[in-house]
Amino acid sequence: MVVTIVGSQLGDEGKGGIVDRWSESADIVVRYQGGDNAGHTVVDGEDTYKLSLVPSGTVRGRVGVLGNGCVVNPETLLSELDALRERGLDPDLKVARRAHVIFPYHCALDGIEERAKEDKELDAGTTGRGIGPTYEDKAGRRGIRIGDLLDPEVLRGRLEYVVPQKRALAESVFGVETGESFDIDRLYEDYKQYGERLREEDMTVNAGAYLEREREAGGEILFEGAQGTVLDIDHGNYPFVTSSNPTAGGASVGSGLGPGVVGQGETIGVVKAYLSRVGTGPLPTELGGVEGQTPGYEASEGNADRDDTDDGEDAEREEALATEIREAGGEYGTVTGRPRRVGWLDLPMLRHAARASSFSGLAINHVDTLAALDSVRVCERYDLAGESLATIPARTERWSRCEPVYREFDGWPDADWERVVEEGYGALPENARAYLEYVSDEVKVPIAAVGVGPGREQTIVLDDPFEHSD
Repeated sequence: MVVTIVGSQLGDEGKGGIVDRWSESADIVVRYQGGDNAGHTVVDGEDTYKLSLVPSGTVRGRVGVLGNGCVVNPETLLSELDALRERGLDPDLKVARRAHVIFPYHCALDGIEERAKEDKELDAGTTGRGIGPTYEDKAGRRGIRIGDLLDPEVLRGRLEYVVPQKRALAESVFGVETGESFDIDRLYEDYKQYGERLREEDMTVNAGAYLEREREAGGEILFEGAQGTVLDIDHGNYPFVTSSNPTAGGASVGSGLGPGVVGQGETIGVVKAYLSRVGTGPLPTELGGVEGQTPGYEASEGNADRDDTDDGEDAEREEALATEIREAGGEYGTVTGRPRRVGWLDLPMLRHAARASSFSGLAINHVDTLAALDSVRVCERYDLAGESLATIPARTERWSRCEPVYREFDGWPDADWERVVEEGYGALPENARAYLEYVSDEVKVPIAAVGVGPGREQTIVLDDPFEHSD
């Protein structure tokens, strides 16, 4: 059986917890794209694990695989593995030899290029971890792969080809002085050692062939997507996107298992019961704003320039509501710690995600976060200059001009969520069930799970995808 977990929004939907919950039934958990810019949080009893690269199933002792669609910073990877071992875990991790390697010059160029885009309002709010520049080198056929680290002669040759190009780019185009990040000798020595450790610990594999052998032997495989649909390089709000494909199609390309295998399995879209995102770009249902991320928003000015009008009072209420949801939901980036922008649930976005990945089920998280609000809104469609839109337009400039058309629901009370999980879906507050069922009906995808807390046992499972036959 193959199950793929996909973020249906802008990342931060709680995919790590859902992967952890269903990795109980899996043998192997595969990350198929992204790098250490993707933070997944797993809560195991009193222990919280914030993972940036290692697959979430590691906490349950499952074999983890970083597929060829990932970009890997060996320093981050090995440090994370060491930290998990210090906490008593014994990660069994495999890394695709075809996966591309992040080097210090990628991280340096990432920051330089983002700063150059700021004046044109094209910066994507990246984490500065070199993800985009590494994928650029992959597409430009000048990348260095994990398998190259295992052969010192090949590694040296690759570095001597690419580093002078990177140094010239930094110095001649951006006018920035280069240092150790662009030193061939230093890079060679450091990355040769990383390669030696990967070899000694027998971590590298031909990922597609490895996964196919395990599947044919009866192994259950769970694919873990990073980021979310609207950050997809092809299907997201370009250019405010990541550099890979978090949608379900990326699971095949990024692992080496064919689309016939991945497509015959189940695909679960993870949904946050409201919206959040870190970074710039449009967010039609946004409440309030975050300085440096929300276009045109200046937190230092706040509402000071507004007169005591209904508009000013509405804006203040939105700011207060955004703060309440942000604090209740812990809406701060796992990797960056940056406060996330928050907004109401956006059905045009979910319809887009369901189509792009062929969702067979929805896992809706953070239902508890919205408890005790007087009312809850859902954007059911957009209005764009009199045109009614049921899904996201292809052009980001058009999306930024969309006005949300809301449906309002009565709120639901806080509850004893542990009791609710024990008793099942029917124990959810009536108004919460009405909200969830409306979303499911509108997206035309059944609910597979409902999350009412961050812990492993705080998910109500209505339909376990691993119980379906191939």
